[in-house]
Amino acid sequence: MTAPRTPAPAPVSIRAARPGDEPALAEICIATGDGGRDARARYPEPEVLADIFLRPYLRFAPAWCRVAEDDRSVCGYVVATPDTLDFARRTEAAWWPALRRRHPLPDPGDDRPQAQLVRRLHAGVLDDLPFLRSHPAHLHIDLLPHAQGRGVGTRLMTDLLGALEHAGVPGVHLGVAAGNARALAFYAALGFEPLERHGWGCWLGRRLAAGAPPVTGRS
Repeated sequence: MTAPRTPAPAPVSIRAARPGDEPALAEICIATGDGGRDARARYPEPEVLADIFLRPYLRFAPAWCRVAEDDRSVCGYVVATPDTLDFARRTEAAWWPALRRRHPLPDPGDDRPQAQLVRRLHAGVLDDLPFLRSHPAHLHIDLLPHAQGRGVGTRLMTDLLGALEHAGVPGVHLGVAAGNARALAFYAALGFEPLERHGWGCWLGRRLAAGAPPVTGRS
C-alpha cells in the first residue's frame, strides 16, 4: 500500500503591510514573544510587546513594514526604520509618553518579566548605540511556527534589505538574545556580523554598501 502523500505547504506571498493588518501582526508578536514561544504565560500584559516592537513601526515607518501571508492568514512580518535617530525623536514626541503614563515604572526591586518589559518601554528607542552612524537602520522580524524553515524569513529580509539599500541606507542592525543559536545562524547566513556583545546577547549588523554578501539564509 502506498503511503499517503503529505500535502505541500501552502504558498506564501510577501507584500507591504496594510493598516488592517495590525491585529493579526500583534497576535504574531505576542505568540512568538517569549523566545519564539507564546508570551502570554510570561507576561500578564503581553500587549506591551506589540506596543514596543511592532505598533510604532506600523505608525511611523509603514513603508518599511513587510508581511508574509499564506492561505490561512498573515503568518509573519518584518518591521523596520531606515533612520533610528529620527525614529527615536518621532516616537519620543508622539508614542512613548501616553504608554509611559499607562504603564508607570515598577519598583526598582521588581525583577519580574513584566516589570522588565515596562522598563524597556520607558527606555524607548535605543538611540545611543555607537554604531548608528554606520548602521542607522534597525528591524524586528517574527514568524509563526508553521511558516518557519521554509525560506519565508529570508524572503522578508531580502525584500526589506533590498529596499533599504536602494534608498541609500548604509547599514542595518538588530539585537539577538544570548543562546538563540538558530537566529544567530540565520543572520550570519544573511551577512550579519557581531557589532557588540553583552550579557543579554549581542548586536548584529550588516553593511548595505555595493558588494554586500548575498542574502541566502533560511528561517
